[in-house]
Amino acid sequence: MKPVTIPITQFLHQYSTVEKSQLQRALDIVSLIGGDEHYIRPKGVEVASILMGFQVDFTTILAAILSDPRLSTLPPIDIKKQFGNTVANLVQDVNWLNNIRVYSPEMASQPNQSETLRRMLLSMTQDVRAVLIKLAYRIQRLRNLPRESHEIRHFIAHETLDIYAPIANRLGVHQFKWELEDMGFRYLEPVAYKHIAKSLAANRVARENSIHGFISLLEATLKKEQIVCECYGRPKHIYSIWKKMQRKNLEFNDLYDLLAVRVIVDSLMHCYTVLGIVHSLWQTIPGEFDDYIANPKENGYQSLHTVILDAQGNRIEVQIRTQAMHDYAELGVAAHWSYKEGGKQSATMEKSVATLRKLLEEKNSDSSSDNFRSELFSDRVYVLTPAGKLLDLMKGSTALDFAYAVHTEIGHRCRGAKVNGRIVPLTYVLKSGEQIEILTSKEVVPNRNWIDPNLNYLKSPRSIQKVKNWFRLQEFVPEISPFIKAELLESKEDTRLNVRLNKKLNHSEVTVEGLDNVQTTFANCCNPVSGDEVIGYISHHKGIIVHRQDCKNIVQLGEDKQPQLVSVAWGNSKASHSVPIVVYAFNAKNLLNDVSQLLAQAKIHIFSASLESQPDFSAVLNLTLQIENTLQLNDILKKIKQLPAIVNVERRLR
Repeated sequence: MKPVTIPITQFLHQYSTVEKSQLQRALDIVSLIGGDEHYIRPKGVEVASILMGFQVDFTTILAAILSDPRLSTLPPIDIKKQFGNTVANLVQDVNWLNNIRVYSPEMASQPNQSETLRRMLLSMTQDVRAVLIKLAYRIQRLRNLPRESHEIRHFIAHETLDIYAPIANRLGVHQFKWELEDMGFRYLEPVAYKHIAKSLAANRVARENSIHGFISLLEATLKKEQIVCECYGRPKHIYSIWKKMQRKNLEFNDLYDLLAVRVIVDSLMHCYTVLGIVHSLWQTIPGEFDDYIANPKENGYQSLHTVILDAQGNRIEVQIRTQAMHDYAELGVAAHWSYKEGGKQSATMEKSVATLRKLLEEKNSDSSSDNFRSELFSDRVYVLTPAGKLLDLMKGSTALDFAYAVHTEIGHRCRGAKVNGRIVPLTYVLKSGEQIEILTSKEVVPNRNWIDPNLNYLKSPRSIQKVKNWFRLQEFVPEISPFIKAELLESKEDTRLNVRLNKKLNHSEVTVEGLDNVQTTFANCCNPVSGDEVIGYISHHKGIIVHRQDCKNIVQLGEDKQPQLVSVAWGNSKASHSVPIVVYAFNAKNLLNDVSQLLAQAKIHIFSASLESQPDFSAVLNLTLQIENTLQLNDILKKIKQLPAIVNVERRLR
């Protein structure tokens, strides 16, 4: 047996004799795997090496070694007997996380799906430390990715940036986040990555000297003023630099905040004192000062931000804050990552993240892990459709709840369900990670037993309400389509004045649940165009109002209003739509003429146009066009963007 080595010399002092013995036993087990032409030592050993640099607890190190995927090729090992329940459960969790195959590159264009997958991965773990081990496994995979094919490199990089880097970010493991982002970006955009890396390397010594000179002078001055502080350079990472270049449409040499310093002081008063000293010692950049202490960001973030010029003309961004502000920004209850990712997080999520961060700092692994398990996503369950789409349901949801979550019609027609390919009763309570298939009949006939609270068919109040509405509508106007009835029930007028059903159906612009004789109106807030993903809302007096599915008024719709949503689809008839767009240009000269000529060539009518010139000669052109469908819209937007002096062009939501 060839012994497996691991660079643990610098960490051995923290282990007891018993722990050293267990560590060697784990290494002896994985030594049976050995290396191959790709890996000098087993993957689990490499992962343990990564984690040791973060001073994680001994149990995590053992679990990392013993969750090596290739151990499955060996005869079964009784990890529970040799290393205890905790290590065995951790290994089980990590193995599940390593084997999950849900992600697809298409999720990158579906933020809700990516977020649901992140939540599912977190909710499925019995122990918080499994998340850390999984992140380390992903780093290990990325470090060895050059050996893989181009297709695999791209897939792993996409998955890393969409799923694992955001998880590391929200959990506060910033070193993992930076490495995941930089390596993922390296494989997706190798040319841009090398350009930025080369530019950084060329100026590294000069940047370090600038930072050192700034800190030395500031610390010496603050010492004279008897102000205790902690000053350090804040590194910029390649992926974050590239994101800023894209967001601000700048070249690398145009970025001014590659140099950054953070100053942490002991009181609010000293924040402003330090700011005054900084402004007295260096020239400031006008318009680059932000007081997030007096005016905190929406997520509660507080700090003073300013940008100065040093003696060599380098711009240095300076952040000044108290220790409490710093702790909130770096370790607060998910506020920092909520702002960065632009998402709204629940109180449950925030509490769970706080638990993990305490675990990382306090090393009180047992109690923290128990708290994490009992609190993390205790109100949600994450399941998959046969097509691999993820659904986020309330805890305790049944197979029948799933049917109604997919679509009201699927729920009404549900007659059975399969979970992971096995037939289950409709009352079956779903578990995260399960894949559900609904068996339906042609008839739309819900069962009254489904709304009996003692029979446990449905858990979701929304599902229960859908069934109740169906029976209520049968009693109200039994001869009319359920979706027309829903509209009538909402109106206070005489039903005879509102019901106009044609015996012969005409092909209309939009169909409601397959019917094309329903009164529909297009929403002005999002201006849906043929080809957009749309949904209908049953209004009081305007029939079915058709919205885009990503319309903010639909996304933010309250729980009490959601039963008024119905499925709509585009019909067979051609129609035109009024679509507002906005064009941003460097120069106003000939802008309207150039765009008008392009639209005329494409035979697209302009309803209205307004041009706003700015003092710097840039311009904003607002147009309302007559568009047939999204294909035509996307094509003309692309052509306009290719015109000279155009910065950007986009569809505008009113």
